[in-house]
Amino acid sequence: MSLKRFRKERIKKQLFSKNRLVILNEETFEEIFSLKLTLMNVFLVATLGAFLIIFVTTYIIAFTPLKEYIPGYSSSKLKSEATALALKSDSLTTILHNNEMYLTSVRKALTGDVDYMKLNKDSIKAGGVETNGIDLNPSKAELELRKKVTLEDKYNLFEKAKPKVDLVLFPPVRGPITEKYNTKEKHFAVDIALAKNTPIKAVANGTVIFADWTPTNGNVIILRHNNEFLSVYKHCESLTISQGDVVKTSEVIAIAGSTGEQSTGIHLHFELWKDGYPIDPTQFIDFE
Repeated sequence: MSLKRFRKERIKKQLFSKNRLVILNEETFEEIFSLKLTLMNVFLVATLGAFLIIFVTTYIIAFTPLKEYIPGYSSSKLKSEATALALKSDSLTTILHNNEMYLTSVRKALTGDVDYMKLNKDSIKAGGVETNGIDLNPSKAELELRKKVTLEDKYNLFEKAKPKVDLVLFPPVRGPITEKYNTKEKHFAVDIALAKNTPIKAVANGTVIFADWTPTNGNVIILRHNNEFLSVYKHCESLTISQGDVVKTSEVIAIAGSTGEQSTGIHLHFELWKDGYPIDPTQFIDFE
């Protein structure tokens, strides 16, 4: 018999040789429990036990709430709270951005600080602004688009049932215009000459977002209307409303006067703003 075969036979004998596991009473040496075993049986039972433990542990980690107590795993509650906070943070960011744009619009309305080159072509041409050779005439593509839109509006029966403009403005005052809207001179308003103590009225329903005195423009009122329109009334003698009030169309909001360093007489300095940029008020209102 070769040495290699001898070793195999020896290992096989050790694996399958029967042994007895006996539990005895230490004092009386009475046999309490006994079990016949082989090394192969012990090996198989240990292997199956290890696989069973691995399976149960994997199942607990993957499919039961107990995994939350294992270091390195976050709870489902924390995940849902984190998702909710992320959504809320995104919403707050959007609201903050909108508020910044809104405050910028109000600041521009008070200071008149506007980059006129960001206005549309029609506003720049109407103001007579020097454009340094920039071609403001509509391109061929723009002309074709305008023609297409005009034809669509002409034969669209459903759109004709709805008004094109849902903002109707009431004249704040009646009187001669002493200075017109002029973007070249950065005069983003119309000045209307008035008699002393002439009542000034709201051009539309809105909310008072500013009603106070400023050194440059005297008593100033800013109303916020639908579609994010702002109407601005400057150089008033006195104000009849306060910030936060809700006003109706044609409601008296101030008395005409000549307050502020830039005032040159009794008149109303009236402005219209949309999305942070001025609009010629005479496009919407007939003052005379």
